[in-house]
Amino acid sequence: MSFIVAIDGPAAAGKGTISKAVAAHFGFAHLDTGLLYRGVGKKALAYSRTSYYPEVAEQLARELTADDLLAEGLRTPEVAQAASKIAVIPQVRSALVDFQKTFAKQSGGAVLDGRDIGTVICPDADVKLFITASAEIRAERRFKELTNSGQNVELSQVLQDVIARDARDASRDIAPMVVADDAVVINTTELSIEAAIKAAITVIEAQRSQG
Repeated sequence: MSFIVAIDGPAAAGKGTISKAVAAHFGFAHLDTGLLYRGVGKKALAYSRTSYYPEVAEQLARELTADDLLAEGLRTPEVAQAASKIAVIPQVRSALVDFQKTFAKQSGGAVLDGRDIGTVICPDADVKLFITASAEIRAERRFKELTNSGQNVELSQVLQDVIARDARDASRDIAPMVVADDAVVINTTELSIEAAIKAAITVIEAQRSQG
């Protein structure tokens, strides 16, 4: 029997770390859906660094494999920006929706994290969480992540990128990032990652006990 946990939220709020920890705790499969778009974005950059042709992007999305999600360089700012632009192309979203829905239905439980899991991909998920934090805190986290990986970036630019990404995600015509009506919001601005993970696990355990 499947048990679906949908975890949404903006960039660098902590949803990826929380999702992995939750999946490990309960023994559920985990899918970082953002990697799907990053995978397509990386391929699109190899095709053209200036234009994102819908028909090409759709083909790249349909050809995406599990191995593509393990490729190096998926976490760079350039690929992140490409992924955000790719994600607004309807054909790309359509090509990747089936992949996500099939993953969610597997027996044994599944955790999916992204920006439209609880509203579009799995509107009937057993648990919906929305992980958020202030733009400034998220920019600081992303800045540390990037500099620790050896990338030369400025905090001010990272903050601008975070704010721009938020605006794109919230205003896109197809599946904008919004908080599902029945989602539990966890604000990690002043929470340690351990406290945030504990909060998420508590919500899920409460729902499982009711089931």
